[in-house]
Amino acid sequence: MSSESDHPAPYIPGHGDESFDVTHYSLGLAYKLVNNRLDGEAVLSCVSRSDGTSVTLDLAGLRVARVFLDGKPARFSHRGSRLTVSGAFAAGQEFELRVSYGGSPSTLKARHLDPAGWEELTDGVIVAAQPHGAPTWFPCNDRPSDKATYAVTMTAPNDYYVAMCGTLAGTRRRGSVTEWTWEMNHPMASYLATVQIGRYEVRALSEHVTVIAPTDLKGEEYHASFGQQPLMLDYFESVFGSYPFDHYTAVVTDDPLEIPLESQSLSTFGRNFASSDWGAVRLVAHEMAHQWFGNAVTLTSWSDIWLHEGFACYAEWLWSEESGRASADEQAENHYGKLADLDQDLLLIDPGPALMFDDRVYKRGALTLHALRRVVGDRTFFDILQTWVTRYTGRNVTTSDFEAVAAEVSGQRLDDLFDAWLRSLELPDLPR
Repeated sequence: MSSESDHPAPYIPGHGDESFDVTHYSLGLAYKLVNNRLDGEAVLSCVSRSDGTSVTLDLAGLRVARVFLDGKPARFSHRGSRLTVSGAFAAGQEFELRVSYGGSPSTLKARHLDPAGWEELTDGVIVAAQPHGAPTWFPCNDRPSDKATYAVTMTAPNDYYVAMCGTLAGTRRRGSVTEWTWEMNHPMASYLATVQIGRYEVRALSEHVTVIAPTDLKGEEYHASFGQQPLMLDYFESVFGSYPFDHYTAVVTDDPLEIPLESQSLSTFGRNFASSDWGAVRLVAHEMAHQWFGNAVTLTSWSDIWLHEGFACYAEWLWSEESGRASADEQAENHYGKLADLDQDLLLIDPGPALMFDDRVYKRGALTLHALRRVVGDRTFFDILQTWVTRYTGRNVTTSDFEAVAAEVSGQRLDDLFDAWLRSLELPDLPR
């Protein structure tokens, strides 16, 4: 299995340290909306992958007060977004890092990418960390190939709701603030961790689906998109396999947002996505599908981003058909025609950092799956998807892993198909 370090030009340079893994994050956080002040103490349970004299964490825009290594004060340097801790590390060694820090968090810029991370709303906070924004609010080993479990406690003013990934383990009111504790017991990449703070109410749509939204967000348009999520979940379970986490939550901010974003077990939308318009509905389905493709099964290297976005885009087409709109065949033919009119300069298996979120990655990725479906047939195709999720939930993957599963389940040689769609610039014909 390859890693991003195998590529001569990493998509997000200056993030992540391959010399060690974090197995668990325990975060104690306190946030004041006035002046946007965050104070935290992070305890990281780690294991070294190689011998060395230092390890490096990612932490951007916040000031480090103290660092402890296995309970003892440690030497450290914090330059830019890189926090380097000195020590003696041996391959296989378990160790603990404790970092005390604070400041006014904000988004983080990166070359070729939009700013990501901690962002103030009109009245609250949103964390949209994909792909490089996690270091804006906690010290982490910020590479998608390092998945860990999490326990996060956050204090915020009493009249605000704090939503995070995972399961709400408890709340405790202390004077003017409430302490919220959330636990994510399924392995999670750092960019998929989030916190959302706002004046929200909680609405249970079903046993497994919850919406957290402003109290006045209701009506037919709300029901046409967010209200359909229990049906979406049931359908996706029928084609992808069991939902991989304990619960699914959609947070709807009072502010409009340009795009929604998935985090593990939680997706975030602006109130503008409460709409019966297909452009809104498809993205509600898209973000839910990421729970299987991207969150449970996560790329090893950002060059394989089609394994997330192509699959979630194809889930839109599946939901379109299931909900009585255009069939997946019709969606594929329509988007094939549009894609054929665009520049053919994107290599799906390695689009490069400037194009990793280009719409052509989404559509060509979805068309790759539709081409596979036409070649192997419906029953085998969905067996491939379910085998993929079952085998790799909680793990990191590469495109070659998916090709191997497809060949194994179908019993067919699929090299030519995948080479044409993934490794060639020219848009191949859709199989008939």
